[in-house]
Amino acid sequence: MNIAYWIVAGLLTLFYSYSGTLKVSRSRDQLRPMMAWVDRFPLRALRALGAVEILGAIGLVLPPLTGIAPSLAPAAAIGFVLLQIGAIAVHLTGEDRRIALNVGLTATAAVTIWLATAR
Repeated sequence: MNIAYWIVAGLLTLFYSYSGTLKVSRSRDQLRPMMAWVDRFPLRALRALGAVEILGAIGLVLPPLTGIAPSLAPAAAIGFVLLQIGAIAVHLTGEDRRIALNVGLTATAAVTIWLATAR
C-alpha cells in the first residue's frame, strides 16, 4: 500500500505542480491553447487556482515524507477531488465538453485518499 500511495501521489504531484505553475506564471494568451476556459475567469482567480494546485501537490507529499501532520495528505487529495468536480462543472457549462482528463484525475485523487487512509 505504501508503494502504491507514493506512485499515485507522485503522479498527482507532478501533474498539479506543472498545471499550477503554468496558471501562476503564464499569461491568459499563453494558457488559452491548453485551457479553453481561461477567458471565463478573472486572471486573479486563475493565479489563485494555480497556487492552490501547487499547495495541494506539496500537501500530498510533504506531510507523509516528514511525518509532520500526515493527515494533511488525504485532506489534499479530498481537495483535488472537489477541485475536479468543480472543473467538470466548468467544462460542462461552457463550450469545452472534454472531461475525460478531469474524470481520470478525480478517480486518481479518490484512490489516493483510499491509499492514504488505508496505510
